[in-house]
Amino acid sequence: TDEIMQQEIRPLVAVDIIEQLHRQFAILSGGRGKDGAPIITFPEFAGFSEIPDDDFLNVVTYLTSIPSLEAASIGFIIIIDRRRDKWSAVKASLTRIAGAFPGNLQLVFVLRPSRFIQRAIADIGIKLYRDDFKMKVPIIMLNSVSDLHGYIDKSQLTRELGGTLEYGHSQWIHHRTAIENFAMTVKTTAQMLQTFGTDLAETELPNDVQCTEELLSSHTDHHSKLKDELKLAVKQGATLLTCIREPVTRSANSKLSPDELENVATVERLLAQLDETEKAFDQFWTKHHLKLEQCLQLRHFEHDFREVKLTLDNLMETQAGFADIGDSVTRVENLLKEQKHLEEKGQEPLEKAQSLALHGEQLIQNNHYAVDSIRPKCVELRRICDDFTNETKKKYDILGKSLELHKQLDKASQWCEAGIYLLASQAVDKCQSQEGAETALVEIEKFLVTAKEHQLSNPKEFYNQFDMILTPEIKANAQRIVQKLEDVQEMFDKRQVSLKKLAAKQTRPVQPVAPHPESSPKRASPKITRPAAVENTSYHFQVRRRGPAAQNGNHALVFSTEGFSMHIGGLHDCLKPTRKTHIINELIETERVYVEELQSIIEGYASEMDNPNLVHLIPSALQNKKEILFGNLPEIYYFHNRIFLKEIENCIENPELLARCFLKRKEDLQIYEKYCQNKPRSEALWRQCGDSIFFQECQRKLDHKLSLDAYLLKPVQRITKYQLLLKEMLKCSKNSEGTAELEEALATVLDIIKSVNDSMHQIAITGYEGDVSELGKLLMQGSFNVWTDHKKGHNKVKDLARFKPMQRHLFLYTKMLLFCKKREENTDGHEKTASYSFKNSLKMSTVGITENVKGDNKKFEIWYNGREEVYIIQASSVELKNTWISEIRKVLTGQLEACR
Repeated sequence: TDEIMQQEIRPLVAVDIIEQLHRQFAILSGGRGKDGAPIITFPEFAGFSEIPDDDFLNVVTYLTSIPSLEAASIGFIIIIDRRRDKWSAVKASLTRIAGAFPGNLQLVFVLRPSRFIQRAIADIGIKLYRDDFKMKVPIIMLNSVSDLHGYIDKSQLTRELGGTLEYGHSQWIHHRTAIENFAMTVKTTAQMLQTFGTDLAETELPNDVQCTEELLSSHTDHHSKLKDELKLAVKQGATLLTCIREPVTRSANSKLSPDELENVATVERLLAQLDETEKAFDQFWTKHHLKLEQCLQLRHFEHDFREVKLTLDNLMETQAGFADIGDSVTRVENLLKEQKHLEEKGQEPLEKAQSLALHGEQLIQNNHYAVDSIRPKCVELRRICDDFTNETKKKYDILGKSLELHKQLDKASQWCEAGIYLLASQAVDKCQSQEGAETALVEIEKFLVTAKEHQLSNPKEFYNQFDMILTPEIKANAQRIVQKLEDVQEMFDKRQVSLKKLAAKQTRPVQPVAPHPESSPKRASPKITRPAAVENTSYHFQVRRRGPAAQNGNHALVFSTEGFSMHIGGLHDCLKPTRKTHIINELIETERVYVEELQSIIEGYASEMDNPNLVHLIPSALQNKKEILFGNLPEIYYFHNRIFLKEIENCIENPELLARCFLKRKEDLQIYEKYCQNKPRSEALWRQCGDSIFFQECQRKLDHKLSLDAYLLKPVQRITKYQLLLKEMLKCSKNSEGTAELEEALATVLDIIKSVNDSMHQIAITGYEGDVSELGKLLMQGSFNVWTDHKKGHNKVKDLARFKPMQRHLFLYTKMLLFCKKREENTDGHEKTASYSFKNSLKMSTVGITENVKGDNKKFEIWYNGREEVYIIQASSVELKNTWISEIRKVLTGQLEACR
């Protein structure tokens, strides 16, 4: 990085002044003074005085910029070789160097002209003009190179100055040009990688398979091209390094000059930087490529999910329309075949759904980034599969029952027909004899034995057995057949009575003796047995008949058998109502009033907005904004009117069931969160339109004493009322059965209220560019004092911690911790409305927590990215601090378990 920055601030590179460098009027041979000072030599150059000032300044500036800062800070040694020139050339050289040399000077050596006269003139001139040169360093006049060797070692001087230093000017220019080109290549490559990385980071992931595949292919191709560029740059640097080291490689006795060693170090540093850049780029690419592949997996999964879900929904719709249970044996058998066909048709979609759910779970196990999107879909697929399977089983059970029912009804009907045929086939003339009557009785008794086969001897048990499938049509048919059975049974009973009379009458003529007085009862025996038979028959019809007489008889029986229980109930009614009864009664009565009020709002206001006769009274600001004003109030009314009110009314006799109502409807009660989230928008609209004639007219029709906005507060008040009633109920139920369920129900309602309250704060967040719904569940929110301590940059320079704390409102989600600044604004003279301006966020996957901060038991630390950022947070109480720490630890522990 330092090398690139130096290249950026240098005004010149070798390529810019290549022609001036080739003239060789000044060289940097690579030699050093005894203290390491760089040596710049001005060789003999005939046209030195004719060199333009800009060319001279550019070359000297470039040469002084090459040595390292450490070497340049020592000062440069200038050697001016004018042995073959005149004093005028010496003077001109010193004057130009003194006026234009950009670096620090240490010494100036001048090899004076070798001719006697010029040397003498030079001696005199240097004494006369020394002050004119304005040099603050010594100017040493030398007669020969041997004198120079007394100041500078021969190994640091070129052969022209009697030294042993190998120096080739063309090769030097070539090396400098190559090094600077390589530095520019490294810089350009790093910029390309950075630009590509920025583009990757800012790329939005597509929402379909094709675009994701195209994006993945495009990024992969671009990545391959950049990798090729990197390889070429590395190859270029390695070749350049070999060229610089060539003298040492060629001869073991050769040594590189300090400048050449610096060149080697520069190239090695650039290669190291290139290697680090490549590693960082590869690491970033690995993560990005993985995310793209996971995105493609997700898009395939979502595409397959939509197709499978559509097929399953159609299947479920077909199954839901399969409601016929049949009206005959043949029809039911056909329905069973159709159900079997539907089941076989659904096997393939069900297998695909199960396979797709398994695939989704494998993606989750492989740490896919979209777990929150995949898991609900897997759950949905399995739910639909289970629903279809359960519904299929239920259909089979219903159709099986229906088949059994219709078979029994057919058997019963056939039995009736056979019975009627039997009675009709018994000739009256044959039954007049004793033998004929007894034979007919035997036939009837044998036939009545077969009544057990149709299993309709007890209609009450029959109805209980098939109650789940008794449609009005089937019930009417069953009642018709049951009535027919009773009629046939009555016919048999009457026939038996008649036949028994005939059989008894035939016995008198065959008596061998005259009848005794005691035989009189024998003659009357039919009369004695007849009432018994009639009594039995009468009781028989009481059980079987459904007429008024039978109902009266049954009522008398029921009354007599349940007299004891009714007596106990009467005693119970005489007791004073318990506290639980008072609470249940209060809950039910207030619930009924609440439902009536909701109904009056919907019918008296919301529905009236669609009344053509009142449209002209509705202000323009209210047009098409019914959903904003009322929110999901119809949904709340439907739930309470159709479901919740009826369920709590069932708790009058058994208050212990109350807790189960709230636990059972925990998810349904979440509708209040949606209503409360819309409440600020509703109130703003009401403030704008509340004085309109339309609302006044609606209020007049309803005869309401309060305006609509008071009634729109009812749902908010109602959800808080439940927790008060449950607390009272809990006080009355301590240490009794059902206490645990009541505590759980109270916790459920409190959790709903907390969720509603948190969501009201959440919707007031402003300035956050993401979607807060993607941050997971909102767990906690509250205001704190916050101090920050940052470490930035590669040098890890620590910022000064702020002494004055910041007031921040924190929102803790399962995936993110948001820092916001609370702002309160007055709205049209009404009470202040709070909003939360987003300031910062921390991913929960990269934070750590320190529970105790020295000096204050209300403080704790949250640190981020290995303590690069540290946030000291002060709660208003120790309890609040402990609550937050506990919740944060749950999140971190959950993440740890998920990783494991």
